[in-house]
Amino acid sequence: MGRYTLMRLGVFAGCLVVVWGLVYLGIAPRGLGDSNYMWIVLLALVISAPISFVVLRKERDRASAQVVARVDRMKTNLEQNRSQEDGVDDATRGGVQGQTS
Repeated sequence: MGRYTLMRLGVFAGCLVVVWGLVYLGIAPRGLGDSNYMWIVLLALVISAPISFVVLRKERDRASAQVVARVDRMKTNLEQNRSQEDGVDDATRGGVQGQTS
C-alpha cells in the first residue's frame, strides 16, 4: 500500500514540475493575481489523477488485494474471538445455573 502511495506522489511531483515549466514558459495560463502557485498545484492534481489511474492500475490492484486480505483476516479473528467469548459465557452460565438448581 505504501508503494502505491509513493508511486502516486511521484506521478504528482512529475506533473507538478511539468506544469510549473509550462506556466513559467507562458505555454499554460498563469493564475489570477497571487494565486499562481495554487493554480499550478491544482492543475498538476487534475492532470496526475487520470495518469495515475491508468499507469498505476496493476499496483492499485495489488494494494487492493492486500487490503481485502487484511480485512478478511480481521473478520476471521473477530469471529474467533466472538465464538470464544460465547463459549466462555455459555460455560459460565451453565455452571451458575447448575449451582442454583
